[in-house]
Amino acid sequence: MQRQHKEQTHQVAKTLGHLLRADGFPRWLVATTLDTLVAEASGTLAELSGGQFELTHDDGSFLVVDHADADSRRPVRTLSGGESFQAGLALALALSAQLPAMAAAGAAQLESIFLDEGFGALDEATLETVAATLEELATRRDQVVGIVTHIDALAERVPIRFAVRRGQGTSSIQRETP
Repeated sequence: MQRQHKEQTHQVAKTLGHLLRADGFPRWLVATTLDTLVAEASGTLAELSGGQFELTHDDGSFLVVDHADADSRRPVRTLSGGESFQAGLALALALSAQLPAMAAAGAAQLESIFLDEGFGALDEATLETVAATLEELATRRDQVVGIVTHIDALAERVPIRFAVRRGQGTSSIQRETP
């Protein structure tokens, strides 16, 4: 009994020694943080995609689990434009939620994020997916998600809008009503 306890103590000490080496602890910390980030983003992506997708990672690469394709795992780069937007948004939201826990004590909580995703490069179907995702998100989160866009079709679907207008040497912001 005493020998078993000493062997367990030795194994714990050996593991801690390995983790606390100059290169071991940072790797462990990054891996643990990535696990937490991906787990939260995966839950959000599942919500945003109607349960079709979840995220995972393997050796530093993000993968998507596609439940509509027998739970196949594939690189996120294989997602369509709208699906890729959803995955990126899920990761951004997870990161904003996790930042206070990763920061020093007393760090401010992020209550808003802004997306300037180059919406002009999206085709009509992808733009529809993006707009629907943002609308769905607005009903479920206590976080403000602002978007920066020049695309009228997307701007028209945003419930609260601000227009920025340039003048000579200055700019003005005006709230628009839908």
